[in-house]
Amino acid sequence: MSQRQVLQVFEQYQKARTQFVQMVAELATRPQNIETLQNAGVMALLRPLLLDVVPTIQQTAALALGRLANYNDDLAEAVVKGDILPQLVYSLAEQNRFYKKAAAFVLRAVGKHSPQLAQAIVDCGALDTLVICLEDFDPGVKEAAAWALGYIARHNAELSQAVVDAGAVPLLVLCIQEPEIALKRIAVSALSDIAKHSPELAQTVVDAGVIAHLAQMILNPDAKLKRQVLSALSQIAKHSVDLAEMVVEAEIFPVVLTCLKDKDEYVKKNSSTLIREIAKHTPELSQLIVNAGGVAAVIDCIGSCKGNIRLPGIMLLGYVAAHSENLAMAVIISKGVPQLSLCLSEEPEDHIKAAAAWALGHIGRHTPEHARAVAVTNTLPVLLSLYMSTESSEDLQVKSKKAIKNILQKCTYLPALEPFLYDAPPNILKHVVGQFSKVLFPWIFRNTSAESGQLSTTY
Repeated sequence: MSQRQVLQVFEQYQKARTQFVQMVAELATRPQNIETLQNAGVMALLRPLLLDVVPTIQQTAALALGRLANYNDDLAEAVVKGDILPQLVYSLAEQNRFYKKAAAFVLRAVGKHSPQLAQAIVDCGALDTLVICLEDFDPGVKEAAAWALGYIARHNAELSQAVVDAGAVPLLVLCIQEPEIALKRIAVSALSDIAKHSPELAQTVVDAGVIAHLAQMILNPDAKLKRQVLSALSQIAKHSVDLAEMVVEAEIFPVVLTCLKDKDEYVKKNSSTLIREIAKHTPELSQLIVNAGGVAAVIDCIGSCKGNIRLPGIMLLGYVAAHSENLAMAVIISKGVPQLSLCLSEEPEDHIKAAAAWALGHIGRHTPEHARAVAVTNTLPVLLSLYMSTESSEDLQVKSKKAIKNILQKCTYLPALEPFLYDAPPNILKHVVGQFSKVLFPWIFRNTSAESGQLSTTY
């Protein structure tokens, strides 16, 4: 046998390996093939190919593993049990940029499913290697590493702390300053996933100087980046007054209000969420939002969208109104009550109706004037029907009842109270009768006293 014939055997073997990993990677993109591949023992066959002498075979094997692990937690568990992670982590530090991207994809695909699988990635020492990849010259490698770190951090505070301890935060902040939009998106998302769990983790992100950079990106033309930026600022602001004030001090108002008119529905939703997370903390922060025109802008936004996109805005109006009667009056003056009443009537989802009922209750509970502003929109009968309906969820019934009680206890507008005398159950009727007594008894007393000569008839 000639030398050429001997080498031809090796060439055929290499072609066969290449063809195999390429076909598996292609088959793994279709959900209907996954179970067959799993039953055929594909994981055990791919594992040795991660150490193949041919770089393209290594990369394609890693890509195939990532696609399989991404599909469900059983396959991700098989990657862990197959002792594949240590190989990936070792190669991640040694190989070229194509392999690094594929290996980081596998780590992300495994870690996304559960805290336990994410912990397995931490336990094999992957965090330090992923953080090193954040300093790579190739933006694609940085993006893949940031994505994997974000998926690990999103599960819980302990895993987020592990990502922080590995030194990821300052490098992620540098990544958001890179020119590549895709890298910015993923890095911002990862910082958001770290910040969301606790005030301490949010403070760590803030201390790295992220707020100023995020504030500058609010008006970026890329909608997906805007979504992530607004979400990250929300995750920081939600934890405490101090953090919310730091976000406000970055001069996000009135710039963020323009996002409420964005063409992208999720930009609208996330900007409403950010304003809500700021407003909920104190009357002063709510007043700042009112002064900036935020309440009126959110009411317009609620009117321009449907479903869950409305929810943060509805809750914002409730938080603002709950702080004080002056702030509740600001919601009324901005035409918030008719918009909330419309949500209560037309939204099919119970949780959105419940939020609208909760907000209306907070608006109407302050004074007779506030209660009347709610009552004249014919909201009380709608709340009563939602409370009494057997089809309403328990949460909707509870919030409707609470809103009715809050409004009735201040309401002196008799045309709105009168229908309740005939339709309301006893536990609601007692509040109605109480309000009639408040209105009518002084009137009866004045007239009786006047007839007996004890009181002047002029009033």
